[in-house]
Amino acid sequence: MSDQQDRIMRLFIEEAKEHLDTLENGLVDLKSTMKDPESVQEMFRAAHSVKGGAAMLSLDSIKTTAHRLEDCFKVLKDGPVKQVDQTAESLFLKGVDTLKDLLAQLEGPFGLRNEEGEKLVQQVMPVFAQLETHLKNLASGKVPAVAAGSRAPGASQTAGAVSANFAAEVMVLLKEMLQAFKQKESPASREQLAAVCVRLYKLGGKIETWQNLVKTARGAIVNPKNSYKVLAPLIIKELKEAGDLVQGGKVKTIAPSKNLLLLQASPKSAEAAPLSAPPQVALPAEPKALVKLLLKTFNKKQLSEIAKLLVHAIKSSK
Repeated sequence: MSDQQDRIMRLFIEEAKEHLDTLENGLVDLKSTMKDPESVQEMFRAAHSVKGGAAMLSLDSIKTTAHRLEDCFKVLKDGPVKQVDQTAESLFLKGVDTLKDLLAQLEGPFGLRNEEGEKLVQQVMPVFAQLETHLKNLASGKVPAVAAGSRAPGASQTAGAVSANFAAEVMVLLKEMLQAFKQKESPASREQLAAVCVRLYKLGGKIETWQNLVKTARGAIVNPKNSYKVLAPLIIKELKEAGDLVQGGKVKTIAPSKNLLLLQASPKSAEAAPLSAPPQVALPAEPKALVKLLLKTFNKKQLSEIAKLLVHAIKSSK
């Protein structure tokens, strides 16, 4: 491969990774993404761009996989599907995961060998066929849409949803997240942290309490007003504890703390999952009345965290 061909290939890989980030971010909460036609259009364009670049470089397995993804996003973009469910979300993510695997091999020391690429394509083709059928059934009303991240009545939240080593797998990703938190605050490092959240979200299978916590954490991360010094200890701690609760079968007790909810991004942010804004509280002017209100609203631990946030904000403003 000539130097020019190598540069073109590297450029394709980097751009494809960005397109995959777009796809994953849109699929984390597909139900909410569906409410924004431009976001669905953006995902369609991302799959289309990967397909076009792969075709130019004769990367047939990547081209075929991206083309099938593009077809399925076209159904969302142009079709009568108004609401999606967890099944559609999971099937889309499997398609994206296959693209990631193909790109990883392409970037590896031996490159993407035709036989390996064809093997992955053959494995994912039934997934796309199932996805297209499911989308058509959703469009025709044959399948009642279950909101992404929720479960059907009577369905178990733990049966077959996560691996037996869930807590350990969470810790691996949290260590990666911690390293990202040690980087300089920037859009790129926040995007890297958000990508780890996507993987944590998928790790939780269909456990809605876990996925809601991860979405809240991601909302806090992508809010540029939140510093890593504040985010890192809070998010790492809550996700670690939640991972242990999932491992112990106590998924119903998982919930984001008030502090994390306060740090989540505004629902107007295009990067954040839409979450309700914290209630507005009228603060009394009289100091003693204000203290009573705070003591009534928050416990000692929460007040301690609020005090730390205030001290940090004051120091930052100087």
